Amino acid sequence: MTKPLWTSADIEAATGGKATAPFTVSGLSIDTRSLQPGDMFVALKDVRDGHDFVDNAFEAGATGALTSRTVGDHPQVVTEDVLPALEALGIAARARCAAIRSAVTGSVGKTSVKEMLAQIYRAAGPAHWSVKSFNNHWGVPLTLARMPEDTERAIFEIGMSTPGEIAPRSHMVRPNIAIVTKIAGAHLEGLGSLDAVAQEKADIFAGLEMNGYAILPADDDYFQALKERALLHCPSANILTFGVADSADAQIVSVTVSGTGTQARISVQGELVEIAFNAVGHHWALNAAAAILAAKLTGIAPAEAATSLEGFGPPPGRGTIETLALPSGGTFTLIDDAYNANPESMRAAFAAFRHRTGDKRQFLALGEMLEIGHESDAEHAALSTEIETIQPEAVFLAGANMKHLSDALPGTIQQHYAVKANDLIELLKTQLCSGDVLLIKGSNASGMGRLANRLREWSAAGQQSMERVAESDAGVSNAV
Repeated sequence: MTKPLWTSADIEAATGGKATAPFTVSGLSIDTRSLQPGDMFVALKDVRDGHDFVDNAFEAGATGALTSRTVGDHPQVVTEDVLPALEALGIAARARCAAIRSAVTGSVGKTSVKEMLAQIYRAAGPAHWSVKSFNNHWGVPLTLARMPEDTERAIFEIGMSTPGEIAPRSHMVRPNIAIVTKIAGAHLEGLGSLDAVAQEKADIFAGLEMNGYAILPADDDYFQALKERALLHCPSANILTFGVADSADAQIVSVTVSGTGTQARISVQGELVEIAFNAVGHHWALNAAAAILAAKLTGIAPAEAATSLEGFGPPPGRGTIETLALPSGGTFTLIDDAYNANPESMRAAFAAFRHRTGDKRQFLALGEMLEIGHESDAEHAALSTEIETIQPEAVFLAGANMKHLSDALPGTIQQHYAVKANDLIELLKTQLCSGDVLLIKGSNASGMGRLANRLREWSAAGQQSMERVAESDAGVSNAV
C-alpha cells in the first residue's frame, strides 16, 4: 500500500491546527479545477477566497482541507491562517526528507533550467520539482509541502516581483545547490536598477546549506557581484560557473543552431558531453550547461545527464514549435514564446528566429514588455534594430508600450498595431498562408498567450470542418 503524503495528525503537528476528523491525503491542491481524488484542498485567500470552494473540492474527490475556519462537516485541519500553515507544512516536508535540494532563479532561463533538471533527476530516481512556474509566495511552500518523504533529488524555482521576496523562499527551501541563470532587465519597475536585480537574485544564496554550491553565469557582467553576495550569505559556499569563458566549470565548447533544434558540446569539469535538443538558440546550451553541472553535484555523471536531456523541448509558452493546419489547406508553423518577455529574452527569441531561413514567409506578433522600468520606452523602440535584421513579411504589435516600437520601425517593414492582442487575430488569419512561420512573444499579461490559443482554436475548428466535408463527400460517393 502506498504511504500517504500526509495524515491529519502530521498536518496538526506541523501547523498547530486542529483536525475536525482524521484523514489522509495523497497530494495537495489550491485549485478545484485541477484537484485530483485524494488531494487535500488548501483554501488560500488570493484574488478569491479558497474557503468559498471547499465544498467543490470535496465534490471533486478531496479527502481533506486546510482552512482557517470550519467549512461544513468536511474533514479539515483548521488553522489561524492558511498561508503560514502551508509554509509550516512545507518546512516539515523538508525536515523529514533527505533529498538533495536544488534551487534556481534568474532574470531569464530559470524555468527552463528547472525543467531540464527535473528531467535529469526523474531519470535517476525518485525526484520532485516545481510544476509550471510555482515560484512565488504560495508556489514555493506548496511545492515543498508536496514533496514525498522518499524523494532523492528535488529542484525548486524561486522568483520574485517585488524586493525582498527571494531570501525568505530560499530559507524555506534551504538548497544544497543554488543557481543564478542570468541578470537582465526584468522587474526593473519594482527594483529600479540592474544592480538591485543582481542583489535580489543573489539572495537565493541566503538559505544555502553550509558548504553548499553556488552556480553562477561566468560571462555575466554581474558575476563578481553575485559571487561576493553568495559568499556574504554563505561563507562556506563552493563557487562554480557555467558559460563560454575558459574558466567556466561547465564550458560551452561549441553550439550549432538550426531552425528546429540545437546541438552543443559542453565540457563539465573536464568531461566532454554532446547533446541535441528540440529547442532553438544558443541560450539553450547555456541552460543545459548549468543543469548538467548541478546534476553532477548530486552524483549524476555528465554523460548520464546529457543522455537524459536528449530531445528536450522547451516548456509551454517558451519557444515551443507547433505545426498548425490552415482552414484553407496547408499548414503554418507557430513558435509560441508568449509566456514572458524582457529585452534579453526578446533578443534571444529573435536570434533563434533568424535561423529559420527555409520558411516561406516570416511573421512576428509581439506584445509589450512589462515591469522593465524607466527605460521602457527606449527598450521597446530598440527592438526595431533586431527586427530589421530579420526582415519579416509583417510585424503585429500589441499594447501601449509597443507604440514606441511601431514608431521606430522603418516604413519598409509592414506593420499592424493594436492596443489589445485580441484585436490582431483577424488580421493574422487573413495573412497566414501555407508554409509561413509565426513567432508570438510578449509579457504574460500582454495577452499574447491568448492570441496563440485563439490561433490553435481557429486551426482546430478549420480542420474539423474539412473533415466533416470529406466525410460528407465520401458518403455521397458511396451512395452513388
